[in-house]
Amino acid sequence: MSVSQAIASHIPYLRRFSRALTGSQAGGDAYVLATLEAIVADPAGFEAGNDVRSELYKAFLRVWRSMPVNEHTDQVELSGDEHGARRNLEAISLRPRIAFLLSSLEGFETNEVGRVLECTPAEAAQLIDSAGKEIANQIRTDVLIIEDEPFIALDLQTLVEELGHRVVNVARTHSEAVEAVGKERPGLILADIQLADGSSGLEAVNQILEAFSVPVIFITAYPERFLTGARLSRPSSSPSRSRWTA
Repeated sequence: MSVSQAIASHIPYLRRFSRALTGSQAGGDAYVLATLEAIVADPAGFEAGNDVRSELYKAFLRVWRSMPVNEHTDQVELSGDEHGARRNLEAISLRPRIAFLLSSLEGFETNEVGRVLECTPAEAAQLIDSAGKEIANQIRTDVLIIEDEPFIALDLQTLVEELGHRVVNVARTHSEAVEAVGKERPGLILADIQLADGSSGLEAVNQILEAFSVPVIFITAYPERFLTGARLSRPSSSPSRSRWTA
């Protein structure tokens, strides 16, 4: 099998990785093209062996490091979330960012990440862990919990704090929730709908949102009462709650 045949199926994924790394569709594709041109110019220098994919990504990174950063800005309208995601990714240190993308986006195993980055598996694991910590620091926020059941509130508080966030208050009623945000504005609200005194967590959230914008996750035993937006049926598993709050 020729080198071109061996790498053909991996090129779409390399383009995805390159675009994520550079933050630019045109710039990312330019690096991929330069990589392919380098391989064609010196096919003997491409040591595919039994791991074509790792060698292709290694060759890409070699080219990427040797070329000036492409400053082209795509004329593509990005949403606020997409702009935020790009900023957050670019804020991660370079080698941890590469390791993170190889692992989370491209699905490389730790030993494969090490092969691509030319480091040991242990060093690759440290880079991936470092990226995770940097991301956690970026998304850390203050959380208001609106929940009348003490055990559920404690469970949520434990989960939130394990994820690196800070719980600023736990409110059991509509009035307590409104009073809490008057003292300290949260960056995220976790709310039940039916509260202890018969008041509505949904109404409390709506009143809060009239004052300022904040992401809200509803965790409720009555999902049919809330048919739009983010909600989790209760009881919900810790992994599912982690994905929503991380």
